[in-house]
Amino acid sequence: DHIVDVGPVAGLHGGEVTAQGSLHDIVAEKASLTGDFLSGREVIELPKSRRTTSGEKLIVRGARFNNLKDLTVEIPLGLFVCVAGVSGSGKSSLIDGVLKKAVANHLIPQSNQTPGEHDAIEGLKELDRLIEINQTPIGRTPRSNPATYTKMFDPIRDLFALVPESKARGYKKGRFSFNVKGGRCADCQGAGIQTIEMQFLSDVQIPCETCRGRRFNAETLQIFFKGKTIFDVLEMTVDEAAEFFSSQPKIHIILETLKEVGMGYVKLGQPSTTLSGGEAQRIKLAAELRKKSTGKTLYLLDEPTTGLHFHDIRLLLNCLNRLVEQGNTVLVIEHNLDVLKMADHIIELGPGGGNGGGELVCSGPPEKLAKKKTLTGRFLKKTLKGDPPISYQISQSTEADAV
Repeated sequence: DHIVDVGPVAGLHGGEVTAQGSLHDIVAEKASLTGDFLSGREVIELPKSRRTTSGEKLIVRGARFNNLKDLTVEIPLGLFVCVAGVSGSGKSSLIDGVLKKAVANHLIPQSNQTPGEHDAIEGLKELDRLIEINQTPIGRTPRSNPATYTKMFDPIRDLFALVPESKARGYKKGRFSFNVKGGRCADCQGAGIQTIEMQFLSDVQIPCETCRGRRFNAETLQIFFKGKTIFDVLEMTVDEAAEFFSSQPKIHIILETLKEVGMGYVKLGQPSTTLSGGEAQRIKLAAELRKKSTGKTLYLLDEPTTGLHFHDIRLLLNCLNRLVEQGNTVLVIEHNLDVLKMADHIIELGPGGGNGGGELVCSGPPEKLAKKKTLTGRFLKKTLKGDPPISYQISQSTEADAV
């Protein structure tokens, strides 16, 4: 009934109400990025062409896990592949229950996972890595942050250890870590915060009175690299740090990858517990993108667009396509039409959920599903034609209109 659109973008440049009111009020507001996507002023462009398979593929034969009905399905390798279908159609049973566990057992000798019942899986020899990317936090404590997760903090600490003043004092790189004794604040142990336990209420966290939230002791903060302390560096955004470390290749390449996945606004030292699921997901993707690819990695994502804005979905799709361009296979369980329209190959399970699902409805490029008018294809047809999301209002989204 009423929408509040906050933005205009993320991070330091957000935090404002850009529009509020009915759906049409949001669409009419030119300053609203949400309105731009809903109206069609901004779009996630269709690929100019679909990739075609090289012939290599995984074949799951006779899957009978949960509601899967002796299902045999081919998954082409080296492509962006989506598994679609209504809720309960067997998508997770096939990918998480059977395929993921079987691949893990093949690649990891000590793995003892038990795949769901099936006859065989062919083509496993074409894979050398299995990576599952989800929206879980990149760390469980505030000590984890983008700098530590991406391994960027190590070369940064090396730079501070090489400063002449550090050498004169005998400081090693460990001095500039907030996880070990020596350079960190002794009172908060490098956390930057102190926790006050409340007997009948939730614990309260306040900035450390000794270091004032800066994590390091006074002696460590007397060391400067290009006029900045180690705390100043952790307070930089990725965009700021990319410019600051432009002459340091090891650090700059990581920062540029983070910028490419749309994380330029995040601070290097931002606690992982404050990052959204979508932000954590993109940091994981950035870490993968900078690795040397063998072209034989299978990436699994289960509904990665959950909770993401149209703009974030576009950034996510750019990341996934880069992984495929390196020769890898990206396999996504998804309902979102903007993702499905970008796929090279879609596997639709169904036709219904529960006992009414577990069968292969259609397999092929999005256009094939649209032409066959499968349940997913009927809605894909509108998306492939370029109809904006506002055309999917409840009063218009009947099955007849979708056809």
